[in-house]
Amino acid sequence: MKVVVREALLDDAQLIADLTRQAWAGKVDARSEGHTETETTVLPDLQHGGGFILMVDDNPAGCVRWLPTDEDGSIWKIHRLGVLPDYRGNSFSEHLLEAIIHHAHEYDISELHMALYPEHERLADFYAIFDFNIAPELEFSLRDSLTPPPVMLRKLFD
Repeated sequence: MKVVVREALLDDAQLIADLTRQAWAGKVDARSEGHTETETTVLPDLQHGGGFILMVDDNPAGCVRWLPTDEDGSIWKIHRLGVLPDYRGNSFSEHLLEAIIHHAHEYDISELHMALYPEHERLADFYAIFDFNIAPELEFSLRDSLTPPPVMLRKLFD
């Protein structure tokens, strides 16, 4: 199995919207705005932040995005991480997460933030392996207004 994580291009906005909706179906609260992603909603994220696309045997299998926070450009918010159902159970989300962590190192980012919605709080231990810690003092500015508040995670870089 050939696994590649590539940086997303602006032309990938529609693909990322499709991947997000498919990956989130049945896994994330149906009220989440991720279920209504379009090329138009993804494009600003790619223009102001970035994203990665997971390819498995040359097939798109997942994606993730990041944006700098409004308060501090050296802090990125990770959001919309998802792997398609047919590819789950193979640790592919780790590849996407490692890609962002490596990219953050390259850009001298001081912190990464991410939200875990109530249906995914059990994943906090998984993210702890990558040095993400629960940070109740953080509020996720991209929080979907229709869903319950998430648990916030923070990874600090030395």
